Amino acid sequence: MSAPIVIHRPSPTGGRRVTIRGQIAGLAHDDQDVVEFLRRAGLPDAERLLDQPEWVEWRGGRAHTYAAA
Repeated sequence: MSAPIVIHRPSPTGGRRVTIRGQIAGLAHDDQDVVEFLRRAGLPDAERLLDQPEWVEWRGGRAHTYAAA
């Protein structure tokens, strides 16, 4: 089973699309954006989840990097 949170590859204009259980949460430009999306989805300790592969899958780029592709 894949991780419920996916942080997709950086876009050509910067930022990364974030999906939670297959639903688009938004476009993140930094880790704080991701944490806010996860908080809104009911995960209050979200900052601790970002480096846990069972929760978060980073696709198409280095983790925590949001610059334009």
